[in-house]
Amino acid sequence: MRRPTRRQALKLVAVSGAGAWLGLALARAPSGRIARRRRILMGTTVNLTVVGDDPDAAEAAADATLARMAELEAKLSRYRPDSDVGILNRTGALERPSRETLEVLRLARRVHALGGGAFDVTILPVLELHRRGRASARALADALARVGQDALRLDAGEVHFERAGMAISLDGIGKGYVVDGGVAVLKRRGFPNVLVDAGGDLMACGRRPSGEPWRIGIRHPRAGRSALLARVEAEDVAVATSGDYFQPFTPDLSQHHILDPRTGRSAPELASATVVAPTAALADGLATLMMVLGPRRARELCEELPGCEAYLVTKGAEVTRTSGFIPA
Repeated sequence: MRRPTRRQALKLVAVSGAGAWLGLALARAPSGRIARRRRILMGTTVNLTVVGDDPDAAEAAADATLARMAELEAKLSRYRPDSDVGILNRTGALERPSRETLEVLRLARRVHALGGGAFDVTILPVLELHRRGRASARALADALARVGQDALRLDAGEVHFERAGMAISLDGIGKGYVVDGGVAVLKRRGFPNVLVDAGGDLMACGRRPSGEPWRIGIRHPRAGRSALLARVEAEDVAVATSGDYFQPFTPDLSQHHILDPRTGRSAPELASATVVAPTAALADGLATLMMVLGPRRARELCEELPGCEAYLVTKGAEVTRTSGFIPA
């Protein structure tokens, strides 16, 4: 997958809840040129659109794509005791980790370093406290003692924790990796014009049946699913959105599933963060990281990353964006 040029990036913003606008555009296209699938994977609805002149081949490619995404979910899900992540969390060590698990964890290590520790896949002990409503100061301090990506050791033969009681969640990066895996199947089968949308993580490749770029909308984090902040065109890029409204722990959205691993609490500034990147896994990880960093530091960091842009919305609905992230 080629990296977007700066000119391409100027036209891009990312997506959450863009189905209505996109659906209208697809409805006008000849139905024989589109294969569509919708399936629940990774705890969200995956929408797959494949454009091609051979309907049978497109349908087969769509099925193969979803099968591959399900296979990746089976390796990376923390909810499955037989997955790589499930075994690691249960036993503290994983012998002969899959190539895919190592790839995700190595990317997570890169995002961790970029953010100075503001992204950390070992956050699960703290996350579980909040989910159970038991995040007292004392319990939180105990859980934070079991968080630290520096104590997660990786090599080709084994992954293991160096502290007792540690556990990982790939919720902030794994979904994007699964999307990338699905797109790779489509590319290998000769389908360059596809859209894979998994909740807040999306890859738009090539163009729509009309020959125009894919059209995407940015969801307003406070005004409901149908309210858009902007509309844009996207071609050959991944986009991912993280927001405080996806899994809130408190009615005022001040505490939610995106936690600062340095404090154990949700950062107070951003309501949503959307990132454009060359891959969905990187976009996913960066969107999670940006939520923790806040608008100023997130913008500064993203300006330094080739092929990446950010669109950040504060809890007061103020927008900060990188120089190349300009709505159409």
